[in-house]
Amino acid sequence: MSKPTSIKTSEDVRDRLRVLAEERGTTITELLEELASRELTHAEREERAVEAARELGVEYSEQVRQAGQDAWAQIRAHQGGAAK
Repeated sequence: MSKPTSIKTSEDVRDRLRVLAEERGTTITELLEELASRELTHAEREERAVEAARELGVEYSEQVRQAGQDAWAQIRAHQGGAAK
């Protein structure tokens, strides 16, 4: 088990995390662990993109990378999320 620590955030965010955790029948700590493990780092996203291109028989290039990013931005826009 890792050593406990604290994270500073606004009361609004803390309250929202509390509600989300309660709705899922878990704790804020467990909710944060789940959210953090679900989100990929930049390096992990790149690694998966290279692997996907390889599986599709596509050479992973800057043009392919940009096309993929553009496609995901469009998907997020249509889902109502912010494009990253």
